[in-house]
Amino acid sequence: MKYKKAQDVLPKDILELIQEYMDGGYLYIPRKFENKRSWGESSGSKFEIRERNIEIYNKYKEGISVKQLAKEYYLSQSSIRRIICQHNI
Repeated sequence: MKYKKAQDVLPKDILELIQEYMDGGYLYIPRKFENKRSWGESSGSKFEIRERNIEIYNKYKEGISVKQLAKEYYLSQSSIRRIICQHNI
């Protein structure tokens, strides 16, 4: 997220009203509810992790051990087991 100067974005009267509550400092303005995105949606991370997890599950089904998968994907064995359980439903 990139910071913007309030005086460059807001009308003067609104800026003065905000300054009555907060004179200086940083103020976070949240996104509108209808514009919110879930984690990883913008960067594509969510999709990449989902694909990785499917790959892990398929390799496990082919007979690769939890220990080997943990080593290959740099994850803990408990994380590998969790991924397998999620896809085994």
